[in-house]
Amino acid sequence: MRSLPSCCAALLLPIGLVAQCDGWQQRVRYDMQVELDAATHRFTGRTALAYTNNSPDTLREVFFHLYFNAFRPGSEMDVRSRTIEDPDSRVGARIAELAPHEMGELVVDRMSQGSKAVVLEHRGTVLRAVLAQPLLPRKSTVLDFDFHGQVPVQIRRSGRDNAEGVAYSMTQWYPKLAEYDRRGWHANPYVGREFYGVWGDFDVRLTLDSAYTVAATGVLQNPEQIGHGYPSRKAVKRPHGDKLTWRFVAKDVHDFAWAADKAYVHEVRQMADGPEFHFFHKADDELDAVWKQLPEYMEKSFRFMNENFGRYPWPQYSFVQGGDGGMEYPMLTLITGKRRLGSLVGVSVHESVHSWFYGVLASEEGEYPWMDEGMTEYASSKVMEQLFGVKGDPHASAIDGYRHLVTSGKQEAPRVHADHFLTNAAYGATAYSFGEVLVHQLGAVVGEKTVAAGMLRYFDACRFKHPDPIDFERAMEKQSGLELDWYFDEWINTTRKLDYAISEVIGLEDSVRITLKREGEMLMPVDVQLVFRDGERRDYHIPLSLELGVKAQDSELAPFTALRPWQWTDPTYTFTVPGSFNKLAGVVIDPKGRTADIDLTNDAVELPEGATGVVRP
Repeated sequence: MRSLPSCCAALLLPIGLVAQCDGWQQRVRYDMQVELDAATHRFTGRTALAYTNNSPDTLREVFFHLYFNAFRPGSEMDVRSRTIEDPDSRVGARIAELAPHEMGELVVDRMSQGSKAVVLEHRGTVLRAVLAQPLLPRKSTVLDFDFHGQVPVQIRRSGRDNAEGVAYSMTQWYPKLAEYDRRGWHANPYVGREFYGVWGDFDVRLTLDSAYTVAATGVLQNPEQIGHGYPSRKAVKRPHGDKLTWRFVAKDVHDFAWAADKAYVHEVRQMADGPEFHFFHKADDELDAVWKQLPEYMEKSFRFMNENFGRYPWPQYSFVQGGDGGMEYPMLTLITGKRRLGSLVGVSVHESVHSWFYGVLASEEGEYPWMDEGMTEYASSKVMEQLFGVKGDPHASAIDGYRHLVTSGKQEAPRVHADHFLTNAAYGATAYSFGEVLVHQLGAVVGEKTVAAGMLRYFDACRFKHPDPIDFERAMEKQSGLELDWYFDEWINTTRKLDYAISEVIGLEDSVRITLKREGEMLMPVDVQLVFRDGERRDYHIPLSLELGVKAQDSELAPFTALRPWQWTDPTYTFTVPGSFNKLAGVVIDPKGRTADIDLTNDAVELPEGATGVVRP
């Protein structure tokens, strides 16, 4: 939904995005009291929601997400899951087969603004609330509302009784205020993709059977009343009765998730100069043996991320067995736990690294899923390289995944909204593989060290600000001093293919003349290496004219000689370098394999001994 006609929005959009991460942000505070009946799997809640409108617009209505309503036969998620070309095996037709007591439900019973009632209109997974009084720019209001729901059988991320027997994975479970930004409201119906939320503070009281151990976003405020493995400076003294009320407080987050099970083992480890880690898994001898090794790896992961991508800002992080695979939430992840060590570390690294990109930066994942998933994959690959060592390029699998997408015929422009990809395969490869490639490949454009410094610059400039692609682009431009609009425009907005080729190698009297050709539509600078029979290697870099400069030398790579720029309008490029033709063994484009060139068969030429004249692939 949009607050402006599309024609007007298109005109206004560039004005709001020209500067790097300096726009306004909405703000919210949730005070929630929730009670879950584990016998019926139903819950009730009351919320006082303080909403600050920092936008220049007057808001006469607001929108909420009611995600649990997706788990009902006939919902948009149900239909989408059954009719898409390649259904997600975790969902498939399962929603359509839910019995009434297995379905999800989330309903807001009433809402008031001050003493006046707010008109409510339920639309599946979206709630429209017409305000009793308009919310003016830079003003705040409080919305009080009651809600009730039913926890569905676990199908996708949320629900009860998951495949590993975890009782409750409570994610996307409460009426969540939709984000309003420069594009207007983002109240997209839930079809199983990911999320975008308003920055704010949560004060949540959860009441349920005292036999359950609860893990949640935020920091527990009453550990002396709770126990269950939470550190307390006072002796634990539980209130009388068979229920406990857990109070969690989280600041500067955009969502709140929790999980509960009677058989959770809860272990705590304080990281030196870092967050307090909490680990929750079901009691099991095999799980115990593997999970006990996880804290050491997670400390190393967080330390690497803090040094190379920016500091984790919250006091706590929890690794929780639950959900249907692995899914990130503020200060917490739900992961399936019956894994070998390498798999457990891998999923824990990936989901916790989301804290930097989904958690702190929090781009709109519907519009730009690659800004979270792809950047998380990029950073995770580097973390795993540090933890276990990786032979060769740690990003090679992402390039292979992208090439597979292109050759599959299912490729769509990354700019397509996540919900609207025609296949799950194209969405997944674009969000993950393409996104990682987009960042990694910048090393071939601006230099590896420049990318590393640019990632820190991006994090520092855009933390807690919902950055768009232009913000990432500008961070890299400022760090490198190069023009990069051509790079982001083509890679994000088109499905053009990168394919540079060696056209011919000609021997002259004391030199070699090489002609390259752009076979694909995608523009890029080009790295070329000459390999001589005595083992000597010479590296050359051909900048693209649109860059208006040359990438920096990288100390960890062989130094290169920069040649004149390749004029972007020219389909071919010829250069001459000194050297004996009969001593030349070969010529290679992109010798480090850092670009997603789609056809590798024309990237190298081997010269047979005694070759004279002209050699072509």
